[in-house]
Amino acid sequence: MPRAKQPEPPARIRIRKNDMVKVIAGRDKGKTGRVIEVNKDTGRVVVEGVNMVKRHTKANPARQIKGGIAEREGTIHVSNVMILTSGGIPTRIGFKVEAVGGKTRRIRIARKGGETLDKKG
Repeated sequence: MPRAKQPEPPARIRIRKNDMVKVIAGRDKGKTGRVIEVNKDTGRVVVEGVNMVKRHTKANPARQIKGGIAEREGTIHVSNVMILTSGGIPTRIGFKVEAVGGKTRRIRIARKGGETLDKKG
């Protein structure tokens, strides 16, 4: 009797919400956009203006929803996007451990150039 398939652990995603990314594979290869949503369970991200899909919506006057065909972003696998540095260069993500006032903090850095990717604040 075959054993039940174990659910995969949540993906370790280094990309975060509001990061600027470039699509490196798929239908929208070459496009850039801001990350709107990250789903760690499925390992997918939603990027602004990328992987546009049409959804047929039914009118709902109670919620002020118009019926028709709405276009919105679909998800894209995290392996198909690469983070951009402030100069617009696609790069992989590395980590640097810094001691900030007695606390140690893992800070995301660009593998190309070593620029810090985390925003201060």
